[in-house]
Amino acid sequence: MRDAGDTILKVAITGNPNCGKTSVFNALTGLNQQVGNYAGTTVDKKTGVLAYNKTQQARIIDLPGTYSIYPRSKDEEIAIDVIINPQSKEASDIILVVCDASNLKRNLLYYSQVADLGKPVILVLTMMDIAKKKGLEINLVLLSLHLGVKVVAVNPRNGDGFDKLKDAIFNTGHLTQNKLIDIYNLAPQLIEEVKKDHPNYTDFQCFLNLYKTQREKLDDVLSEETIKRYAAIKEVLADCVHQKNLKQSEFSNNLDKILTHKIGGYLIFLFILFIIFESIFSISKFPMLWIQQSFTWFGNYFAQHFPEGPLNNLLVNGVIAGLSGVIVFLPQIVLLFAFIAILEDTGYMSRVSFMMDKLMRRVGMNGKSVVPLMSGVACAVPSIMATRSIENWKERIITIMVIPLMSCSARLPVYTLLISMIAPDKTLWGLFNVQGLILMGMYLVGFFSAIAAAWVMKLVIRAKEKNYFILELPTYKAPRLKNILITLVEKSRTFVWEAGKVIVAVSVILWLAASFGPGQSFTKIEEKYKTDFYLNNFSEKEINTFQKSEKLFASYAGHFGRIIEPIIKPLGFDWKIGIALFSSLAAREVFVGTMATIYNLGDDSNSMNIRERMMEERDPVTLKPKYTVTVAFSLMLFYAFALQCISTIATVYKETKTWKWATIQFLYTSGLAYLVSLVVYQLFK
Repeated sequence: MRDAGDTILKVAITGNPNCGKTSVFNALTGLNQQVGNYAGTTVDKKTGVLAYNKTQQARIIDLPGTYSIYPRSKDEEIAIDVIINPQSKEASDIILVVCDASNLKRNLLYYSQVADLGKPVILVLTMMDIAKKKGLEINLVLLSLHLGVKVVAVNPRNGDGFDKLKDAIFNTGHLTQNKLIDIYNLAPQLIEEVKKDHPNYTDFQCFLNLYKTQREKLDDVLSEETIKRYAAIKEVLADCVHQKNLKQSEFSNNLDKILTHKIGGYLIFLFILFIIFESIFSISKFPMLWIQQSFTWFGNYFAQHFPEGPLNNLLVNGVIAGLSGVIVFLPQIVLLFAFIAILEDTGYMSRVSFMMDKLMRRVGMNGKSVVPLMSGVACAVPSIMATRSIENWKERIITIMVIPLMSCSARLPVYTLLISMIAPDKTLWGLFNVQGLILMGMYLVGFFSAIAAAWVMKLVIRAKEKNYFILELPTYKAPRLKNILITLVEKSRTFVWEAGKVIVAVSVILWLAASFGPGQSFTKIEEKYKTDFYLNNFSEKEINTFQKSEKLFASYAGHFGRIIEPIIKPLGFDWKIGIALFSSLAAREVFVGTMATIYNLGDDSNSMNIRERMMEERDPVTLKPKYTVTVAFSLMLFYAFALQCISTIATVYKETKTWKWATIQFLYTSGLAYLVSLVVYQLFK
């Protein structure tokens, strides 16, 4: 319960997935937490503070969704530990069990288990509007009397009922919680044995202790317990819930017949992806241009108004150039996050999971793997954490191992830059944007590669666990603008802050490495360009450009790039790309910032953007454009497969508790990236 000297009330929010827990948490605490209409959004416990008045506060804990008090997955273990473990730091004084009012029978099963723990419980009903549309009338007073707890109906969309809920939290009273079943009669002898060592345990706490230690002996007892609980719940609902209109709305069922059709469902999903990637290029044009012009203005302003010298050079050609190379792609990343948030909030992502289950099983995963995989399009780190909802160990490991093959938002700047260099910004037949089609193709490469890799791992990884898939399809809902805006702000802020820190650090290091070099030859380059020959044949701007290019080549960065160039040359990459590949090991998006810094160091024209500078690059041997279609695709495919993200590696270690899987993942993705790029370049150069 409470720590010594700790007067703040501790309140845990728990319930089934998709019941509205996080919406209740947001409304109580005012914190901006992501809300998703699919299982697996809340993959870790989140905390916030509810201020009731000047003297009374409560620490609110939002727990992952769970269907039962008996945990089967990592996220369920997190929730149950807080609820039943008195030694937990978040051990609660009060438990809010959130239930979907439109599906009370299923939700009350978990409530009845939590109530049997003997802790103060408040039953919170959400989605009353949906229940009303179904013709359901719920008598809250009768339900409270039957269960022996306070029952509060709330609506997170408009805030209705939350004043009553706050009053209930701080004035719980001493209601006698009614037990729906007598758990003692299910295993009297076993429960008595536990009570010898734990005399203060309730019957149900003893039963949970038995579940931990003698699970295999309780299979039949657990089945009997579930049957008895549902029978008791049925009696309660028969008295408290009445249905005015027996003909329920068939909208969701009719829509599901279309969206989850065995053939049409996949075509619709592909069409949605097509719309997303077409929009990413077409809608983001103007904000990208505005950001690019803003950074150009800032660069020119600082270059002209700050004293010349190393600091000016570092700021303009290092930091500003590096940041502009990535921040310019923020509109596209925001659009990607927005589309994903809408798909999640409407309930469509759960349909995709259901639809893809059969395919996922054939390659060693299940339908629950789809949510982490699709979320991987945004970022691999939270997606890997979302695999906690997968009960089967083998399926979870396989999903973790292939998530980095999904093209995340960090790859988007790389794809966009290279696609814009090789593909015209025009439409085919007035409908299909060429650049959008190529971008969609790159994302499909990631998806099908993940499927293929999963199939191989299914054959290699051995496990004896049973394979099953349980998923509730939530009711279709209109996307909530507030939740989508919260997601966009949080995701964008995270991207800018996390990427910005790395880019600034890399830009400073790269600027130092590119501005200095070994030996006297580096320092004499400047004198070389003061001869009459260069003064008579070239303009001052051209001389300055030649000088900077040669200094970059002779610098520490140039030396390092030429050391690794023989390794990457078969892929079509030169020493400049080599520097960017190495620097982007920290995070993929750093590639663009690095290239911007490199080309800024070699050219005085701040008005030119990174795309134009790279397009002007010539092969020193053939004198033809360096970035041909083959080189661009070789580079895009390298980034499509390579695991260049330290955060992902650390997360895999954290989730698997061993460096084994993180190491294997890094090696196989790096090897695959090199092999695919090698084949593509050598075949089509």
